[in-house]
Amino acid sequence: MVKTLLDNFCVKSGVLCARCEEKLRKGQITDLDLKIVRILFELEKQFPMLQDVSFERAVESGDVLAILVSKQDVGKMLSSGGKIVRAIVKETRKRVKILGYGGDSRQLIEDLFSPISILTINTIWLPDDTRETKVILDGRRPKHVPVDFEIVKRLAKEISGMTLRVEFEER
Repeated sequence: MVKTLLDNFCVKSGVLCARCEEKLRKGQITDLDLKIVRILFELEKQFPMLQDVSFERAVESGDVLAILVSKQDVGKMLSSGGKIVRAIVKETRKRVKILGYGGDSRQLIEDLFSPISILTINTIWLPDDTRETKVILDGRRPKHVPVDFEIVKRLAKEISGMTLRVEFEER
């Protein structure tokens, strides 16, 4: 079964025990996490490799759903010719991004901006003692981008607390 903070019985039955209800109340898990875990549990029947996947959490922004799994499980989620992701898209009616949890911030940024190539990533320290992460993308700002930069900024903020600044630079 997909590894998660929830008890297996609670996921299978759809009824939360007192301990899982407490996790939901404290914010350790969300209703969205619960929904995604149930979807993954159903998909396990078709795709047995999901039994070993460690689900961390799900984050939603606009029409994008970011599913965070253990770094080593990203490949399992993306395997089967994309059938797992397509099944999740069909269930949620959202664009799905599978992200590795617990990795470095650079990998997270690259995954969020995929398929756009990144020239460099810098940290900017501001006078008010905060910092921003400046992401410089290759080329001019295209008219039609495959990634909504505002959604990426919101996802980065929610997932890892990063404030992103996006710029373009021609080589």
